[in-house]
Amino acid sequence: MRSDQIKKGAVRAPNRCLLYSTGISPRDLNKPFIGIASSFTDLVPGHVSMRELERYIERGIAAGGGVPFIFGAPAVCDGIAMGHSGMHYSLGSREIIADLVETVANAHMLDGLVLLSNCDKVTPGMLMAAARLNIPAIVVTAGAMLTGMYEKKRRSMVRDTFEAVGQFQAGKITEEQLCELEMAACPGVGACQGMYTANTMACLTETMGMSLTGCATALAVSAKKKRIAYESGIRVVELVKENIRPRDILTLDSFKNAITADMALGGSTNTVLHLPAIANEAQIKLPLELFDEISKKTPQICCLEPAGDHYMEDLDNAGGVPAVLCAMADKLNSNKTVNGIDIKEIAKSAKILDEDVIRAKNPYKPEGGIAVLFGNIAPNGSVVKQAAVSEKMKVFSGRARVFNSEDDAMKAILDKKIVSGDVVVIRYEGPAGGPGMREMLSPTSALTGMGLTDSVALLTDGRFSGGTRGPCIGHISPEAASGGAIAAINEGDTIEINIPKRTLNVKLSDEEIKARIAKAIKPEPKVKTGYMARYAKLVQSADTGAILK
Repeated sequence: MRSDQIKKGAVRAPNRCLLYSTGISPRDLNKPFIGIASSFTDLVPGHVSMRELERYIERGIAAGGGVPFIFGAPAVCDGIAMGHSGMHYSLGSREIIADLVETVANAHMLDGLVLLSNCDKVTPGMLMAAARLNIPAIVVTAGAMLTGMYEKKRRSMVRDTFEAVGQFQAGKITEEQLCELEMAACPGVGACQGMYTANTMACLTETMGMSLTGCATALAVSAKKKRIAYESGIRVVELVKENIRPRDILTLDSFKNAITADMALGGSTNTVLHLPAIANEAQIKLPLELFDEISKKTPQICCLEPAGDHYMEDLDNAGGVPAVLCAMADKLNSNKTVNGIDIKEIAKSAKILDEDVIRAKNPYKPEGGIAVLFGNIAPNGSVVKQAAVSEKMKVFSGRARVFNSEDDAMKAILDKKIVSGDVVVIRYEGPAGGPGMREMLSPTSALTGMGLTDSVALLTDGRFSGGTRGPCIGHISPEAASGGAIAAINEGDTIEINIPKRTLNVKLSDEEIKARIAKAIKPEPKVKTGYMARYAKLVQSADTGAILK
C-alpha cells in the first residue's frame, strides 16, 4: 500500500509515533489509509449537511476495513459571491481545491480518497485532483435542495430571487413580495434546485462513473444520500484492494458519455470549462468542437429549471441519472464505473418512471442544451445554453452596448438604459481579465426580470450561471485581455447572432477589427495582489477549460 511509506519499517518509528498520537491503533497500520476530502462549511447551503455525511462515510470506510481521515477543502457559494468582487475567486477556487487535495494525499501517502463535494467549482476541482493523483477515489456529491413554496407555487433560488430583483426594478412586484420570496425560495440545505452548475456536475460525475448509482439526484435531506455515503466508504476500500484508479474510469469514452448526458439534460454552460480541465489532468484532450458535435446529434430529453419547470426532486423521482442513461443507451460508450460494472449495464437495468420529466420518445428539443458559436468575435469559440433561448431569439441582430465590467453593465440595466434591440457586451471579465471569469447571473436575471429576455442579448468573455436564461453568449475566446476581437467592439456596432448556424459576428471587416485592437487601451488590472493576481498570469483561455500553465 502507498501508506506503507509512512507506517512500515524501523525507520518509520517517528512517523508511527505521530500517527498513534491521533488515536489510531497499531492494528490500523495493516489497513488502507483513506482520506475524506470534505468541503464542509457553515457558509454554503449545499455543504452545511456534510458533517452528517462525513460520519456515514467514516462508518463505511471502517466497515470496509479501512482507516478514515477527514481533511478540509474550501467551498465558494456562487450565489453569495455573485455580483461583487467575491466572484473573482470562484473559478480560481477550483485550482486551489485540486492543489489542496493533491497536497494532503501525497504528503501523507493516502491509499484512497472519498471526495465529499457539492457546489459549482468544488466537484470539478476534486475530480481534477483525482485524475492528477490517480489513486483509488470515489465522489460523493451532497445533494440538491428541496424547492420552496410561495403563493401555491414551487420556488427556487435563481428564478425567484435573482429574477425578482429585475421584477422589483420594473415595478412588477413590491418590496414586501421580494422579501417574502427571499425567505421562501431556499427552504433548507442542498445545492440550488435546478439544472444549474452544481447539479449538472453531480449528474456528469455519476455518468462518468466516479459516483455510485443514484448519488447525483439523491436529495441532501434524504436517507438515500446517507446510505450512498456509507456505501461509498465501503466501496473505496474495495477500489484500493482491486487497484481501480480514476484514469481507468476517466477515459475519452467516459468524457464523451458525460457530454452526451450534459446535452440530454440541458445542463450548465460551465461544464464546457470543467470537463476539459478534468480531462487535461487525465492527459486527455477535449476540444470545444466535440461539445457541439455531440450536441447536434443528441436530443434534449429533460427540461429542468432554468429552461423548464421541473426540478432535481422531479428528476430523482423519474429515475435519476440511470433513467437518463437508459433513454440514450444507444449513444453511450462502454466504460468502467466505481460500481464495478459498465455504465451500459447501469443504463440497461434502469427504468424511466416519469416520461414527462425524461422524454425518451418525445424530446423537448431536437438538439442538446449547449451550442458552440464561432465567428469574427469568437474565432476560438463561445458558448450559449440554447436550451434556455426562445426560438424567436435564436437568430438576432442588434446594437452593441459596450461595458468594460459587469458592474458598469449592471448599473446601466438597473437604470433602465438597456432597451429592446440592444446587445449588451461585457468584456475584460475573462479568465485573465476578470480575473477569474466572473459568473454573471445578476445582469442576466435582471434582464429576465425586467421582461427583456426576448428582445435583448448579452455577450461576454466571462461566463454565466447554469441558471441563465435568454440569448446570453459567454466564454468568448480569445478574451479582451488577450487582445481578442471582443475588445474591438464599439458602442453602436451591429452584432449578428445565429445559433442554428453556430455563428457570432460583428459587422466589421477583419482589417477594421485588427486596427481597433491595435489602438485599444487595456484597463488597469482589477486585482493587483494576492492569489488572483498570480492566477491571472497563469490562466489560459476559456476554450482550454481555463486551465493553469
